[in-house]
Amino acid sequence: MDDPWAVIGLIAGTLTTAGYIPQIVKGYRTKKLDDVSYLLLLLLGTGMTLWLVYGLLLVSLPLIISNTIATGLVVLLILMKHRYARRPRNAGHQQGNQ
Repeated sequence: MDDPWAVIGLIAGTLTTAGYIPQIVKGYRTKKLDDVSYLLLLLLGTGMTLWLVYGLLLVSLPLIISNTIATGLVVLLILMKHRYARRPRNAGHQQGNQ
């Protein structure tokens, strides 16, 4: 890496991208993402995709890496939210009543 400032970009990208992991873990454990807005995810995903395009145009490794991963995590959250919203609310409790 020729640019010493890229290290700051990589650290910043790692920290902001890692911020999605607790929400993904919590959603996976609880199977609920009701409090996460589709609009929030859409805006974040669109913004990150634009940052990714910008990074590709600048050939900026920190922007490319962090926004590729972050966009993937936002897509994962959208898929999880969609899947968990379609599940019956009391699926686990119904099995015990039969």
